Amino acid sequence: MPKALVPVLGRPFADWQLTCLAGQGVERATYCIGYRGDMLRDHVGDGSRFGLQVSWIDEGSRLRGTGGALRLALDQGALDEAFFVLWGDSYLPIEFSSVEEAWRRSALPALMTVLRNEGRWQTSNAIYSDGRIALYDKARPEEQRSEMHWIDYGLSVLTRDVVDRHIATGTVADLANVMRDLSLAGQLAGLEVTQRFYEVGSPEGVRDLEDYLSKSGH
Repeated sequence: MPKALVPVLGRPFADWQLTCLAGQGVERATYCIGYRGDMLRDHVGDGSRFGLQVSWIDEGSRLRGTGGALRLALDQGALDEAFFVLWGDSYLPIEFSSVEEAWRRSALPALMTVLRNEGRWQTSNAIYSDGRIALYDKARPEEQRSEMHWIDYGLSVLTRDVVDRHIATGTVADLANVMRDLSLAGQLAGLEVTQRFYEVGSPEGVRDLEDYLSKSGH
């Protein structure tokens, strides 16, 4: 099944994620789907039972990568002038309005939220300083690895123009490479958050999320 349908406290993860988004004031969401996407679309539908308007971009059997999926969404008219990007297996207890405000203050075309990681969860991949991502690179060049104390938190803001300029129609592209290029060009704002992220990409991740949701009274 798609990770977004992995059971969490007896409910598909998508239920938790979409309820969280609606509670943050999000009104519209677009899923870019691939593997077994039909199962997810059948479950979520138009999103109205979660208080959202959900639309769908289906890559079918020709997967284009995280960046290529955004380009497909652009070409199908599904992207607003600016939008949030998050993953379908991530639960992020963060104020989206604060992220949007930080992006607007930056006057830059993109913003990435980061968490000071110090190797606690996955390998750190970002250098952050004074509201900017000085470098984001999953390849982690050896000479800069010691400076990478932060990790991509999983919520970004992008403008439609970024997708149009950096990702060609029909190509397979990784959004991580686009974000790296933006950081090198001084065009990637940053916002440091302190609350950890949760994910359902592993059994340990599911257990951590269930523990968090139980303790927070959800």
